[in-house]
Amino acid sequence: MPATEQDLLDKLSELEIETTLFRHPPLFTVEDSQNLRGEIPGGHCKSLFLKDKKHNFILAVLSEDRRVDLKALYRSETLPVGRLSFASAERMIDMLGIKPGAVTPFSLINVENKDLIVVLDKVMLENDYLNYHPLHNEATLTIHRNDLIKFIEHFGFRPIIMDFENL
Repeated sequence: MPATEQDLLDKLSELEIETTLFRHPPLFTVEDSQNLRGEIPGGHCKSLFLKDKKHNFILAVLSEDRRVDLKALYRSETLPVGRLSFASAERMIDMLGIKPGAVTPFSLINVENKDLIVVLDKVMLENDYLNYHPLHNEATLTIHRNDLIKFIEHFGFRPIIMDFENL
């Protein structure tokens, strides 16, 4: 059974990670977020769930205004992956325990396959505070960048930090 928002908040409390929760209407795209989120402080981010033909899966987390060149990403020497595409909604639900429109680094609470590759945008991490969905798209959770890394590492992942602009 995938974790709920309350499970996530309990885990963050257990890890002594402070966050701020903002409720809002469902947001499905970056454009929705920019139009409907209001004045939530911090860096606003997006997360992409990607795969290659070798069954490698990547959770890429970056600033909302960054573009991702999938061809350049898989050709980078940093990632040991093949040609990338977006993973299916079914695989997202199965692997991350979340629905499309709610991809988030917080979904790592649900991931059993520790082979998932977590990639974080170097520019995103220049913000002290970052904003992500708390396992659904009807709220935004603000977290300090150091606590994001702490959360990710708690679940056994070693994030790769990349500059998506300079691939």
